[in-house]
Amino acid sequence: MSTQRPPDVVIVGGGVIGCSIAYYLAREGVKATVLEKGEIGNEASRAAAGMLAPLAEAEEDGPFQELGLASLRMFPDLVEALKQECGVDIEYLRSGILRVALTEREAEHLEGFARRRPSPGLELHWLDPGELRAIEPGLSPAARGALYSPEEHQVNADRLVQALAKAAAGHGADLRQSTGVTGLVKQGMRVTGVRTANGKLAAGHVVLAAGAWAARLVEGVDTIRLPIFPVRGQMMALPASRSPLRHIVWSEQGYLVPKANGFVFAGATVERVGFRKNVTIRGLDALRRMAKSLLPRLGGLDAVDAWAGFRPGSADGLPILGPLPGWEGLSVASGHFRNGILLAPITGWLIARSILDGSANEALAPFSPARFL
Repeated sequence: MSTQRPPDVVIVGGGVIGCSIAYYLAREGVKATVLEKGEIGNEASRAAAGMLAPLAEAEEDGPFQELGLASLRMFPDLVEALKQECGVDIEYLRSGILRVALTEREAEHLEGFARRRPSPGLELHWLDPGELRAIEPGLSPAARGALYSPEEHQVNADRLVQALAKAAAGHGADLRQSTGVTGLVKQGMRVTGVRTANGKLAAGHVVLAAGAWAARLVEGVDTIRLPIFPVRGQMMALPASRSPLRHIVWSEQGYLVPKANGFVFAGATVERVGFRKNVTIRGLDALRRMAKSLLPRLGGLDAVDAWAGFRPGSADGLPILGPLPGWEGLSVASGHFRNGILLAPITGWLIARSILDGSANEALAPFSPARFL
């Protein structure tokens, strides 16, 4: 009979959210085991553009905006910690974001947003067409101005998840690839572990951080409902040599993200098509038109690469975070939609604190799975 001590926490899902949770738990001496059905970070995390843009999805004051702002402010310290702990540069670029208005309606909306200034807020400036072209001369002459947010930045999404995984392992976490989870092990209303193709794995606590696949893990379990679903996003990489960008450019049609490798990422479609991960001619054509409308010199350029990923959407557009009411030993960390990279640090830290001592449960309350039970 084995006397090996079971892991304190099993985290199902090895994307940026799962690896962040493992990192913050392992730093506290918790034995954390990450189970990933494929390769670490190979799904939504690798497909992401890496923007750190809390105002993109949450213009109004409230818990969601506060969560994004809090996570954004964690990045400078996290960047340095990851460099010291595992030697990985996550390419944290202080690009700033230009939210470009291509119509008068868009200009009025963005100018109004700048006047309201979100609280506690970020620095915001409205740029008229002349000021806009002074800092990004290649932008479309149709632009009526832009809202400039210098404090919203970007990272290399793939490097971030790999750095979190490596740093977590350095603190003692066990990361297992090619280990799919097929279900939960329960005793009454307590989760005591998970089932895998290799057998059962016991745990003091289980965290479902499996992104768009999280809902599948609780199918058939009474009283648990997770309205999480895949939202396909297609993206492409374009060569930037003909018209380099200094800033992230955002519009209602899409965005352009200049990366450290010299390419511009153009994204992204938003499609409810189930788990169909292919790119499509229609989707890529829409991205090309969007890119050309913002930066005309990108028109006619062939994509260097194109890909798709599954964002984990939720029924109300908010992440689903925290303990499952009525169940012991089970938490959820999914439903981040387009904000998984941005929210990875705050999610990892809050879920870790919730498991360790419950001190984060009040902060997690607006995002609790309880709202769907």
